[in-house]
Amino acid sequence: MQVAVVGSGPSGVYTAQSLVQQDRVPDVRVDVLDRLPCPYGLVRYGVAPDHEKIKSLQNNLRTVLEHERVRFFGGVEIGPRALSPARLLGMYHAVVYCVGAATDRHLGVPGEDLPGSCSATEFVSWYSAHPDVTVNGAGPPDRFVRGVESAVVIGVGNVAVDVARMLARGAAELMPTDIPQEALGVLADSPVREVHMVGRRGPSQARFTTKELRELGSLPDTEVVVDPAELALDPAYEDPSGLPAANRRNVEVMRGWAAGRLEQAAARRIRLRFFLRPVAVLDAAGRVGGVRFERTLPDGRGGVTGSGTYEDIAGQLVLRSVGYRGVPLAGLPFDEGTGTVPHAAGRVLRDGAVSPGEYVAGWIKRGPTGVIGTNRPCAKETALSLLDDAPALLARTVPGDPAAELRAAGAEPVEWPGWLAIERAEADLGRSLGRGSVKIPDWPGLLSAARGTPHGRAD
Repeated sequence: MQVAVVGSGPSGVYTAQSLVQQDRVPDVRVDVLDRLPCPYGLVRYGVAPDHEKIKSLQNNLRTVLEHERVRFFGGVEIGPRALSPARLLGMYHAVVYCVGAATDRHLGVPGEDLPGSCSATEFVSWYSAHPDVTVNGAGPPDRFVRGVESAVVIGVGNVAVDVARMLARGAAELMPTDIPQEALGVLADSPVREVHMVGRRGPSQARFTTKELRELGSLPDTEVVVDPAELALDPAYEDPSGLPAANRRNVEVMRGWAAGRLEQAAARRIRLRFFLRPVAVLDAAGRVGGVRFERTLPDGRGGVTGSGTYEDIAGQLVLRSVGYRGVPLAGLPFDEGTGTVPHAAGRVLRDGAVSPGEYVAGWIKRGPTGVIGTNRPCAKETALSLLDDAPALLARTVPGDPAAELRAAGAEPVEWPGWLAIERAEADLGRSLGRGSVKIPDWPGLLSAARGTPHGRAD
């Protein structure tokens, strides 16, 4: 049985693992396809560079991609100007789409499109060396932090914590990571001195994990500030005993910060704000000058309601971190309401009926929820559905070598040896800079490294 998995992040790799490790259908072979020349998805391009323990998950994913019945084909795009889903399905008995949630949600407020206002995803992609940044990015290398003394991060999830922490990090802490050289230099010279992280609900409902939250308090020469009066608006703050364990621990950490709320002489300050809902991004001479928030109050049902009072927070950079959303893939059905592909236990549904041989796993299946580990049972469910369908799927004749068909369709895959060549080139780049491995941030550099030719860039 020949199976294509589209997407090499955790959901795609876990799907491949579930398929090759089972014993119900013998000799399943899986080709893992990715638009990028590098595997691992958000583990490579979404996990902050200073989170080396989480990034080490790449070693587990590598083990799967090096399995004798798994092949990696990077640089293969599925879509209207490339390989269509219909043509791809003609090459394999089954195709599993694990394409994630590729765009971010918007605030929907006036001024959101002003220069200096962007998604946290864009900022993460920049410091993670996503090659699309050099294609789609506009402005100078320091465009995110040029002239920025105060930044406003809207959202209180782990991504919001990540970007706030990266804005407060110094060069000494980032130097040992794989952050690209350009981003290292920019953040080392950053004028940012204050970061406001703002949520519309209370501290007991914040979505970050306690481990991420505590990290903010351990940053060198950085003070975390919370307002006890603002925290007290949350009915669960004074008595968090009824909260889930993670939320209760978050409240305990913030209570400790509130107790020591005398502001110290730190180089940088991170302010956690709650019960504030953005209503406008403020214009200052054609750029972001801050954000106007409405004070919210608990509505007694787990939500909030507006109070009619407002507060402006000054800032020259606004990063929205209010969630992700799936985008349609031409040739596949899509539910605009949920931002997912309609499915039944991972089987793609077209007009309510199962589409034979097409499957989904990960965020495009269930929406952008959960942590990395949540992808494992999700992938397993889809793999089991596919294996249940195996007798019917195997009745269809497919080419003996899908790789040859991919090339015939115009793809120029970067195979596993090409990815290993990229790794070597990044190690060489790091040594030339007196650092560890350093990411190559651009398409030409990655593709030339995959072919074993000098990438010609040091940024």
